[in-house]
Amino acid sequence: MIGTIAQYMQFPFVRYALVVGTLIALCSSLMGVTLVLKRFSFIGDGLSHVAFGAMAIAGVLRIKGDMLFVMPATVLCAVLLLRTGKNAKVRGDAAVAMISVGALAVGYLLLNLFSTSSNLSGDVCATLFGSTSILTLTKTEVWLSAGLSVAVVALFILFYNKLFAVTFDEDFARAVGTRVDACNLLIAVVIAVIIVLAMNLVGSLLISALIIFPALSAMRLFRSFRAVTVCSAVLSVLCALTGMLVSIVGGTPVGSTIVAVDIAVYVAFVIIEKIRR
Repeated sequence: MIGTIAQYMQFPFVRYALVVGTLIALCSSLMGVTLVLKRFSFIGDGLSHVAFGAMAIAGVLRIKGDMLFVMPATVLCAVLLLRTGKNAKVRGDAAVAMISVGALAVGYLLLNLFSTSSNLSGDVCATLFGSTSILTLTKTEVWLSAGLSVAVVALFILFYNKLFAVTFDEDFARAVGTRVDACNLLIAVVIAVIIVLAMNLVGSLLISALIIFPALSAMRLFRSFRAVTVCSAVLSVLCALTGMLVSIVGGTPVGSTIVAVDIAVYVAFVIIEKIRR
């Protein structure tokens, strides 16, 4: 197996996939802890459907560099989702369901009506479940993904204290002068960016697993916010690398393999927690 991996590592597209996958896993784990603690996990799933709809529109319009179209569209929907969720008539989960399911349905409808591919089912499957799209990244997409990932990590470090305060007690954070609405907006925008980046890795339907599982695993053994965040980041990166290597060697779908590794690690941490107790 080591010899096979070394042989595959000679190809640039494999190295690109490993670099981008590692960065995306790191970003997802950092914001995943905040989303789980704030009970915003469903937002990741909703925005992933929005990103699918935006990608379908970009494909129908034949827009080159669809990420430059999908990214602003997903960020705009994240802001809209945050505003709509505060509406007295359309609350929280209802707003997510309305926007996400609508985007998913419209996207699939457009792909069927204005299909530009001879293999529509394959394209939809690749978008939803990742397939091998992570192995077809161009150098431009790699640099764009790397730049956005570095920006996400930098924002997390820069606003760490405010994110910590908003995560655990918004009322206290607001009382001491923290702009809670601005922090929540920042979280929504950053999650939208991560969703778009992760679509090439695990597909739109499996993104929530990449965000949630490492955080839930870390919470089984640690109690402090910092310890959970660090453990989640390490687990996410290791699971992503393991999943991608197994996928490359075994020929399995990248996204599904990574999520399967995340599930196995979560089960292992649950067992470890029970043994400790």
